[in-house]
Amino acid sequence: MKVKLLTAVLAAALLATAPSVTLAQARPAATAAQPSAAARTVLDSSTRIINALQTRRAEFRANPATLRSYIDGELSRAFDRDYAARLVLGVHGRGAADADVKLFADAMADNLMSRYGSALLDIQGKPSFRYKSEQPLPGNRGVKVSTELVRAGSEPTPVEYLMRNVDGQWKIFDVMIEGISYVQTFKNQFDAPLRQKSIKQVATELRSGSMQANAGPAPRGK
Repeated sequence: MKVKLLTAVLAAALLATAPSVTLAQARPAATAAQPSAAARTVLDSSTRIINALQTRRAEFRANPATLRSYIDGELSRAFDRDYAARLVLGVHGRGAADADVKLFADAMADNLMSRYGSALLDIQGKPSFRYKSEQPLPGNRGVKVSTELVRAGSEPTPVEYLMRNVDGQWKIFDVMIEGISYVQTFKNQFDAPLRQKSIKQVATELRSGSMQANAGPAPRGK
């Protein structure tokens, strides 16, 4: 993936992270379009998270478990983690028990946090998060919220959030950064292991660290 995964997972919780992490603080859209309820979920969460990471930096550095707990809470709040996990599992998840899917989803998130969590504290400057547009997804699956991550000295980075309404709350189930999908990236990565092992086995290896969720390289020029 072009932006390190926590971006995709946490971009969903509205964090954008790369080797030198950059998070976007929400600001009014530069266009005439007004954010919908789904878009406001993205914008509000990004503001809340960036503020917390800035004001609690020393606390989080001193206690990584506190940072992990905070991020896990944000993921639960804004990201439809189990549904995204089913999309990542694809055919391997057909007929799988909800408990196994949750085990896989939690193990992947924990694996990524253990590898990239500390990078969230290396925020530089004051990037902004610009709302662009929104459009319905095919098949009445939800909406796609299009945004840009804007940083001084860099071209804007397109970031799109695929969202669905879950019991009256908009939640993210996929993130596309410069056209690269979080779900598709990990679907491709885990296809081979899941052909050879059960969902539980893959989740156990992710949890132990013997298997790694590969976030991929940072985007060129970032």
